[in-house]
Amino acid sequence: MANTVEKVTGALRERVPPLTSIPLPRSVDQRWLGATWPVRELAPAPPGLKPVLGDEGPPVIGHALDFMRFGIEFGLKRYETYGPVSWMGAFGRRIVALTGPEATQIALVNKDKAFSQEGWKFFIEQFFDRGLMLLDFGEHHLHRRIMQAAFTRQRLTGYVDQMGPALRDGIGAWADRPNPRIYWSLKQLTLDVATRVFMGMKSGDDAAAINRAFVNSVRAGTAIVRFPVPGGRWAAGLHGRKVLERYFSANLPAKRASDGDDLFTALCHATTEDGDRFTDADVVNHMIFLMMAAHDTSTITSAAAVYHLAKNPEWQERARRESLALGDDVPDIEALETLTTLDLVIKEALRLVAPVPSLTRKTVKDTEVLGHFIPEGTLVGISPTYNHFSPEHWTDPMRFDPDRFGEDRREDKSHRYAWMPFGGGAHKCIGLHFGTFEVKALLHEMLRAYRWSVPEDYTARWDYVSLPVPADGLPIRLTPR
Repeated sequence: MANTVEKVTGALRERVPPLTSIPLPRSVDQRWLGATWPVRELAPAPPGLKPVLGDEGPPVIGHALDFMRFGIEFGLKRYETYGPVSWMGAFGRRIVALTGPEATQIALVNKDKAFSQEGWKFFIEQFFDRGLMLLDFGEHHLHRRIMQAAFTRQRLTGYVDQMGPALRDGIGAWADRPNPRIYWSLKQLTLDVATRVFMGMKSGDDAAAINRAFVNSVRAGTAIVRFPVPGGRWAAGLHGRKVLERYFSANLPAKRASDGDDLFTALCHATTEDGDRFTDADVVNHMIFLMMAAHDTSTITSAAAVYHLAKNPEWQERARRESLALGDDVPDIEALETLTTLDLVIKEALRLVAPVPSLTRKTVKDTEVLGHFIPEGTLVGISPTYNHFSPEHWTDPMRFDPDRFGEDRREDKSHRYAWMPFGGGAHKCIGLHFGTFEVKALLHEMLRAYRWSVPEDYTARWDYVSLPVPADGLPIRLTPR
């Protein structure tokens, strides 16, 4: 019975958008987005500094639903109203928003060590306990050093060799589905690849339950009701965490005893020159976080690229010519590096739909950003989403224009933090090269096997409840070549 309910729920999730993404008349959305609230100071500022201004938003829920529904529109409106440093009410807390490359740099470079990863714990600690992104300072540095052994060039070469056949087989199986909701097809495919590459295993009968556990764990972090109410997102996330712990713990002993070339085995055996190694609990925690990050962010980036290539067929054909020129062999890492058009397309997809739309920190002491006083214990949100659309740093930022990343323009070099889909500073994504190779290999196989399109008047709507997801699953038309 439980399996039946899970399957029905999953099918509904793929076809029914969340409440925050249900289409409303534009006039209603404009009234919602344009609502104003009393402006207040976050805290009195000491002499020489300015207070952070902002507002609570609607009672109880604050602005949480506003960002979930409007995404970049909401971020741009806040910037226009308050500038690069402001605060807002959300999830029962006051959260300072740092927008724009200059404010972002101060927080991520973190010279005075005022900004801690403790901010993530408020949102996701119960679901991704002690994942690399939640660790701070010396402990984070130690864990990252150990984990680097799993992301060397040699390891990446092996991962690419493993993922290629899995991607070709999985994408080839779409031939009898001419009108898929491609986001969900991509999500299952990237989980299959992550299971094969990161765990040295094929997805089994429990693949759907594992995928659902990851989805529930990710979405739980932005639940409005942050208690395990039956049927609620928080409760679903807690259950998902237990499913994932059981899954990885059951496979851990065999990985400790093996000498395979998958990531799970690599983490079990990774050792620094000083002899530091991960405990069993460390390995399970890191695998849960890395598997989530690997397949969720790759799914989002792939979906964004597929969408924009559907809307811009001239770019699809340009990328296809390069892919076909490689011949019929499954490409290795060196071959993938020659696909320069896909490099541009992927970078632009990452700009337009940042897979992680906000980064969270917490101040561990009083500090200041651009002359604004932020007291100790403040939750802080940093927005790659806004930075990627800043008109001061990007030409016509709403337009799909991969050539902006070409060597003759390099708009991403306008500021160190103008383009930051992988974060920055000490916590920059450790798997950024793996993810890029996976997305490139996936798109290469799609280009070889199909042409795809969407109706001319179709515009994807992105659901920002947690990580950005196309609210309707992104229906496309696939035509075998």
